[in-house]
Amino acid sequence: MSFWTFVFLCVIAGIGYDIWNKRHLAQHGHLMDEKGKLKPLAPGREQELEAELTQLRERVQVLERIATDDARPRSLANEIESLRDRDKD
Repeated sequence: MSFWTFVFLCVIAGIGYDIWNKRHLAQHGHLMDEKGKLKPLAPGREQELEAELTQLRERVQVLERIATDDARPRSLANEIESLRDRDKD
């Protein structure tokens, strides 16, 4: 094995270890900052992100229905207005 092959394998091993370490810390709810200190992940942030994801999924469903539903006789403007009225309630 040449010297450069050994260096290359050491770099790949270091990258693999870094990836494994970050995933392991994230699974246990921790994050390492720039200085190497462990910080807990914010638990409230996960719930906030899940709520936002649910809202975005609902919006995408509405947009897909508007864009793909050609059988309905109502126009696109009427569909948008009905959605606005529903959000006001």
